[in-house]
Amino acid sequence: MNEHGAEVTRRDEADGRDELTAVQAALAAEHAAVYGYGVVGGRIADDRRAEARAAYDAHRARRDALHREVRALGGTPPAAAAAYKLPFPVPDAAAAARLAGELEDRLAAVYADLVRAGGRTRRAEAAAALREAAVRAVRWRGSGAAFPGLTERSAAATPPGSASASTGAL
Repeated sequence: MNEHGAEVTRRDEADGRDELTAVQAALAAEHAAVYGYGVVGGRIADDRRAEARAAYDAHRARRDALHREVRALGGTPPAAAAAYKLPFPVPDAAAAARLAGELEDRLAAVYADLVRAGGRTRRAEAAAALREAAVRAVRWRGSGAAFPGLTERSAAATPPGSASASTGAL
């Protein structure tokens, strides 16, 4: 029985677990993005530094909010890794911009999963996060995907926090 006296079904419990898993995956992805934007900030050209800083701050805020959401759902928030494996070397500003676009693409995929698994309010928040990631990816890359977050996922492009992602990889 829930707080309103309605019987809780196994489906409701499964949906709650799916939602918690998706929120935890989003939190893990935001941990990786914060780390990744630290790398971006160290290599990005001066004319894009403010953009990188704004993205870094936005991801820190979203990470902190997701941490609270995991707790509110009764889960244990995943801790950030000490370091993450970058998908490619980042020796210069051009590579830093590519990394930022890649981070946003991976976040869009994770938020697409949360849109699917989330309840009504969380679904709206996840859709907003997906949109923000897609817009940032376009800004960094100069082009975008028709359906951000829903592109085919290969082993190399597995979003952080997903079941098949390796620990410590961006």
